[in-house]
Amino acid sequence: MRMQPSGLGVLSRRQLLQSWGCGFGYLAFASLASAASNYRSPLAPRQPHFPARAKRVIFLFMQGAPSQYETFEYSAELASAAQKSSSLMAPAFRFAQHGQSGHFISELFPHLAKQADELCILNGLHTDSPAHPQATIHLHTGSFNFVRPSLGAWVVYGLGTENQDLPGFITINPAPLGGAQNYGSAFLPAAYQGTPYQTRSGKLPNIDNQELGREEQRKQLDLIQSLNRGFLEKAKVDPELEGVIESYELAFRMQSAVPKVLSLKGESDAIRKLYGLDDPQTRDFGTQCLLARRLAEAGVRFIEISHGNWDHHSNLRQRIRQTAREIDQPVAALIADLKQRDMLKDTLLVWGGEFGRTTAGQSTDGRNHNNRGFTMWMAGGGVKAGLRYGATDPVTGAAVEGKIHLHDLHATILHLLGLDHTRLTYRYGGRDFRLTDVHGVVAREILA
Repeated sequence: MRMQPSGLGVLSRRQLLQSWGCGFGYLAFASLASAASNYRSPLAPRQPHFPARAKRVIFLFMQGAPSQYETFEYSAELASAAQKSSSLMAPAFRFAQHGQSGHFISELFPHLAKQADELCILNGLHTDSPAHPQATIHLHTGSFNFVRPSLGAWVVYGLGTENQDLPGFITINPAPLGGAQNYGSAFLPAAYQGTPYQTRSGKLPNIDNQELGREEQRKQLDLIQSLNRGFLEKAKVDPELEGVIESYELAFRMQSAVPKVLSLKGESDAIRKLYGLDDPQTRDFGTQCLLARRLAEAGVRFIEISHGNWDHHSNLRQRIRQTAREIDQPVAALIADLKQRDMLKDTLLVWGGEFGRTTAGQSTDGRNHNNRGFTMWMAGGGVKAGLRYGATDPVTGAAVEGKIHLHDLHATILHLLGLDHTRLTYRYGGRDFRLTDVHGVVAREILA
């Protein structure tokens, strides 16, 4: 999002008019301002194609590919097969059943185990690439061969957002692999791309204006926007100019809205403790999860939070214990907090990485990449709570039951939001594009 209110400068109206190299007088300025009457924000809320089960998405991205056999896929068959084959590696941790659903969950997740009945565990995911960068981009955009709009951008394009003072798509501490493509809008108008926020800096860039007060900024912005909208009216179609118009307006509104929603000062000690903010090991991801709840509560349509270091080719037993420890309590807290606020029913949580891990061991204490079968889970937002769907082969690691390709996953997420993935299209270069390309089948078996 091009949010640079501070970059507008401190020019007078006359200087601004002269700098544009045009002879507009103030009567012409007033005429151009009338173009705003026909302008509709691209972020304005829009009706879904059919009644939605979810209003918003929180995507918890685990960069590096978590091993399903140490997290959320119980495989007694793998343990048995590993006794007969030195190339196979048995699950490194114990699994136990939890809740009325009887979900088998690894001992690495004692807090999440208490939320077992809210989880819809999908053990049959598969994707096309076993390489981290390509698979990461594929998960986020539906393609790793071409630059395409991200899932979050498509969602905001389809639905707009509920809070016009905040971006429709915010990504907190975005994962480095894939870069801006993970939250970009590509050929969609720029207003739909994600806004990155780093918790360590504590603020969004280019929001504060050190030169002008709010009233002066508004006057200056009105002049610039009237010119922009006048040119847009003449051009009829100009996605880049539309993005500039919306980003200036949004950035101005965000100056007062952002500090409030991103500040945790008003959160109680009990909530801080629930998310693990009192523990150095869980504080970082706990902060992301708590911010995600606040953003969801404030009306942001799509929120992504990221956690890295899941690439366990060696020393798996020690390293995955640490990564699981960092997210277990915060994620469980997010589910519990949304539930107590009556928000889980219309907030779709999606947890997972770009692919999974092999049944075969690597370096005596690790697992290699496996794009043919892996695990993700969902919660809330219209999925069947307490359901386990799909499985991988205990020897090959390939998905064999309840198979869900990434295109199917995307189609299902859009469906839960009330969007038909075959109708959510955008014409570019003479062709209608969509997130799922020519693929995608909604996984109706997991719908509540």
